[in-house]
Amino acid sequence: MFDLEKAVRPSIRNLVPYTSARDEFVGKAEVYLDANENPYGVLNRYPDPYQNQLKNNLSLTKNIPAEYIFISNGSDEIIDLTLRIFCQPGVDKALTFTPTYGMYQVSAAINQVELIQLPLDDNFQIDSTSLEKYYQDDQLKLIFICSPNNPTGNLISIHTIESILQQFNGIVLIDEAYIDFSMSASWIEKIHQYPNLIVSQTFSKAWGLAAARVGVAYANPNLMSWYNKVKPPYNVSQINQEAALLALNNKVHYEAKISAILKQKRILLKALLPLAFIQKIYPSEANFIFIQVKDANKIYRTLVQQKIIVRNRHQLVANSLRISIGTPAENQKLITALQNIPL
Repeated sequence: MFDLEKAVRPSIRNLVPYTSARDEFVGKAEVYLDANENPYGVLNRYPDPYQNQLKNNLSLTKNIPAEYIFISNGSDEIIDLTLRIFCQPGVDKALTFTPTYGMYQVSAAINQVELIQLPLDDNFQIDSTSLEKYYQDDQLKLIFICSPNNPTGNLISIHTIESILQQFNGIVLIDEAYIDFSMSASWIEKIHQYPNLIVSQTFSKAWGLAAARVGVAYANPNLMSWYNKVKPPYNVSQINQEAALLALNNKVHYEAKISAILKQKRILLKALLPLAFIQKIYPSEANFIFIQVKDANKIYRTLVQQKIIVRNRHQLVANSLRISIGTPAENQKLITALQNIPL
């Protein structure tokens, strides 16, 4: 049985959070002399520390109550806060499945948390039997699952994730940075069912706001309360909140961009199929394609010489490249370059 109080680090349970000036007053005033702000300017006031307007708009968009939503400075802040809230440095452990998003390892190292890394199978799926012995480890507090996975692009089996949620007494964070490009339903539909589930998403990918650094976590309000307790008081700037609000208010543009990206993905896949040096094209539910080639380093260098940058993932998966879907012109330039590689 999952026990949230037990899952939280003792030092976090005993933490007295910082209270900002805006925590002590709710509503609108005519004169603000409480936060030592400069009274002159356009961006001179601190932003809403709890991003209430953005949460309310997301609540309507996702059909999730606002109290189930946490707004962060990119998804990386969610990863970092999750490690800090639930894992004692030098004592507790987290677990993930490789190859996957590299920030799990970086954040775990920064927080002095041992990260167990279990290899995915040949289809980039989780081997459930390899997990059984870890469920009994009292020091294992957190499991990261990236689905659709980065860099491989595939969804992790629904049945496998449900089995983990049911058997593991710690926190399960499902990273859905690329879920908008998938036909599969989001795990946010399950947050009422699983008290140990956190789902992270982002405005960086499908919403086209990578520069704004706005991430979102969805979980039950008891879980979310710990994030609000530990986060910096003004973790998302007013400019970035407004950028996210503007994007949410233009759903037609959002859907058009996704449609255009998926169309270009189909065009790029069709162009890649005949190329002799491509050994495998993996199924992708994201805005990128993951391929294995005969010589990834050589192809990467050849493309760089033509000022085309893809991601060389050879160190994660032998002779692999990850190709983001670009504009029609960018994709055509890539296709032409690949078709002229002498391999």
